[in-house]
Formats: sequence, structure tokens, C-alpha cells
Amino acid sequence: MACSKPAALALVGALALTCTAVVSAADSDIGKDLAATIALQGMSCDKVVESKRNGDSDYTATCKNGNRYHVFVDANGRVVVQKI
Repeated sequence: MACSKPAALALVGALALTCTAVVSAADSDIGKDLAATIALQGMSCDKVVESKRNGDSDYTATCKNGNRYHVFVDANGRVVVQKI
């Protein structure tokens, strides 16, 4: 079955939007996980507004209240949260 060029372009555009939504949802989940991890360590973070993956199990998180944290797993397998 052949598609016209406009129909094919519309399909590609729809797939791109779907993939973007999935990536955004994954980023949102990471932000929630980081905020929960920071809170469990007794530090203040109302909501993660920006996060950067530095490596495997290694993140820098910026919270809505302005606090920044380095969240990572150390050599002993423990989660560490350091205020930056």
C-alpha cells in the first residue's frame, strides 16, 4: 500500500511527537525519584525542576526552591546526596 508524501510526513510527525511525550514522561519520573531520594536523606527539595545525568547512577538536581544536589551511588552501593 502506497502513501502520499503529505500522509507519510504526517505519520512521521505524529511518531516524533509520541516519542517526545515518552521521553518527557521519563524525565518527569526521574525528577520525582530524585526529589524523593533527596527528601529521604533529610534535605529540602520541594520539586526537581532540572536534572542532569552525569553518569550511571549519578545526577545533578536543581530544585524549585533553588537548592542544588549531587545524587549518586558510592563505591559501597549507598545512595549519597550532597548539597552543591
